[in-house]
Amino acid sequence: MGEQGGNASSGPFGSVMASTMALAWSTDGAFDAYELGPVAPLPLHPAAHALHYGSACFEGLKAHRGVDGTLRLFRLADHAERMRRSATTLSLPVPDPVWLAEVVREVVAANAEEAPSPPGALYVRPTLLGVDANIGAATHPATEALLFVLCSPVGDYLARGRALTLGVETTLPRTTPQFGAVKAAANYAMALAPTLRAREADGVDQVLFAPGGWVQEAGPANFLLIDGRTLVTPPLDGSFLHGITRDSVLALAATLGYTVEERPLSTDELARRAPDCEAALVGTAAVLGGVGHLVVAGGRITVGDGEVGQRTTELREALVALQQGAAEDAFGWTEPVG
Repeated sequence: MGEQGGNASSGPFGSVMASTMALAWSTDGAFDAYELGPVAPLPLHPAAHALHYGSACFEGLKAHRGVDGTLRLFRLADHAERMRRSATTLSLPVPDPVWLAEVVREVVAANAEEAPSPPGALYVRPTLLGVDANIGAATHPATEALLFVLCSPVGDYLARGRALTLGVETTLPRTTPQFGAVKAAANYAMALAPTLRAREADGVDQVLFAPGGWVQEAGPANFLLIDGRTLVTPPLDGSFLHGITRDSVLALAATLGYTVEERPLSTDELARRAPDCEAALVGTAAVLGGVGHLVVAGGRITVGDGEVGQRTTELREALVALQQGAAEDAFGWTEPVG
């Protein structure tokens, strides 16, 4: 599916690393100095807490090469703040968001020459691991941590112009409610088996998790139902990720004359309205990916005309134009690198 999208400079999404990374170790639970160096295997003890007890979280953001040649980071402060919340929830040493943003800027600047031209971008992956070497610490938090930041020159995560087919899962959640709102690494492992089963059984691209018949999110992205100039999306709670691209699209849509409804969305309503609407997945990697079909309880529902919708395309183009400096950034979301 879309993960195999990309361009000649980057290969499959996220499979090629830029040459420079950052490493920082906590001391007495606090981070201070960081080092830039070549991408290389991590010096990690085999008893590290993250390997045994899942004390790991990450972020994903992009630096976009603009139409003027300038490289711009998108919503860096918000991603750094979300990592602070993730680390707090996982009882990890917490990186100061201002310090983390500084580390990201330095890594991106070091890899700036490897950032591809549009529609590519430099994907940035800060990752935080608990590193206490103690396999008896199942009931104790990690007191020391390793932060590293990778960059990857990427193309499109989703195949451009191709509408997705989503399987709708009404029994299993994507993750546990306790960790749903943060980017805990285990969230993604939990969604894998249901997604693989649905792909094999129904030929879907991704799964839209809707436990109890109430839409939450897909495995890699949040979900939007687009009815004319009205966007409907589930309200934020602790059960699914508080997507920064989701927030960006909703704010941008409001300035373009859309009505935004953040409210519960049932699978019954979704199935009933889908033939007359558009639907999209929204996330940092996916940007906005159009949905053409839903598979619900074994039945196949065509969303709109089965293709990527006009409104989905309009919103995607508006967001990308802002990220690349082709449109005014009235929100102050972008910042030049260097």
